[in-house]
Amino acid sequence: MRLFPIIAAIAVSALIYGFVFERERLLAALAPAPAQDISETDDTAATGAEAATPQTEESQPDAPVGVVAVRSVARTIDSAVILRGRTEADRQVEVRAETNGRVISAPLRKGSFVEAGALLCKLDPGTRASTLDEAKARRDEARARVPEAQARLAEAESRLIEAEINDNAASKLSVDGYASETRVAATRAAVSAAKAAVQSAKAGLEAARTGIRSAEAAVAAAENEITRLEIHAPFKGLLETDTAELGSLLQPGSVCATVLQLDPVVLVGFVPETEVSRVALGASARARLVSGEEVSGKVTFISRASDPQTRTFRVEIEVPNPDLSIRDGQTAEILISSDGTNAHLLPQSALTLNDEGTLGVRIVTAENTADFVPVTLLRDTVNGVWLTGLPAEADVIIIGQEYIISGVPVKPSYQEITQ
Repeated sequence: MRLFPIIAAIAVSALIYGFVFERERLLAALAPAPAQDISETDDTAATGAEAATPQTEESQPDAPVGVVAVRSVARTIDSAVILRGRTEADRQVEVRAETNGRVISAPLRKGSFVEAGALLCKLDPGTRASTLDEAKARRDEARARVPEAQARLAEAESRLIEAEINDNAASKLSVDGYASETRVAATRAAVSAAKAAVQSAKAGLEAARTGIRSAEAAVAAAENEITRLEIHAPFKGLLETDTAELGSLLQPGSVCATVLQLDPVVLVGFVPETEVSRVALGASARARLVSGEEVSGKVTFISRASDPQTRTFRVEIEVPNPDLSIRDGQTAEILISSDGTNAHLLPQSALTLNDEGTLGVRIVTAENTADFVPVTLLRDTVNGVWLTGLPAEADVIIIGQEYIISGVPVKPSYQEITQ
């Protein structure tokens, strides 16, 4: 085992420890003791130096720090609410069949423009025409029964009148003894029978009328079934899908085609709950699509209920789209105009943070000292950032603000800024 490296390492460690941690004691042990008069002289000189040092420091005030500042004046700007959204068709519907049948019309291809009421799909009528004819025949038959029922009712009413006259005569004759009780009872029975016949005739007439209504309902159902054989466009727009192919079988609820209405188109965005109060119905808005196209419109809808997950409110903006150049589902950056506010346009580099992490800028006060002012960022543009929270006029430090704190004297040199 080699002992020399270990001994050398221990010696070096001891020297380093003594030089670093016991340096004063080591120097005091190695230095010779000074004479008494020299020590007293040194103490007197040191005391004089210590006494002179504060006086020198007090006589030299802190030198001002050189910074670059700009004189900024607030301007009234449109404090727009900025959203990320998308385009949506004003109306979109899947036109579905209401009855079953085989398609007998040629299909229309997707992308075609259709007018309101245009025929999209036509189904085979089958036996529906015969069903309609049968319903009409039953209706005519029911209508023919009404005069017969009315005649029977008139006959029953006439017999009732006759029976009442006979009963009245028999009752009077019975009082003078010219008619027997048997005859009176017979006339009264005839009156009761006549009344029953009248009620039966009325019931027959009502049944005939009910038959007419039932037959007419059957006719209407058959006619409505026939109208369902043709499926028309509910509004003018574009076909998003092909219509049903010739020969295909459609069941109730089967899709014939999907129709989009893109004029006008709707811009949809979601406003945070902190800014929803700044958006009003009818407010003007503009948007830039991902294609670079810029459009403008009006706010037509603001949701009253927020999304439970995001706590944002749906906003819709109606934009004219006569040439149908804007498609459904395009991403858009939306700016909704709001009340104007006073703000300063400053370079983004002027922003800084204080010790608490608050965003702000440093300004030059009237006493040529630095001060920190918290600000609120309104908008970021290519020319700078719009900020609020500053006075109407302020000298804002744009270079050197990171090396000073509030209260430090500064010597500003001013620079022109384009606003």
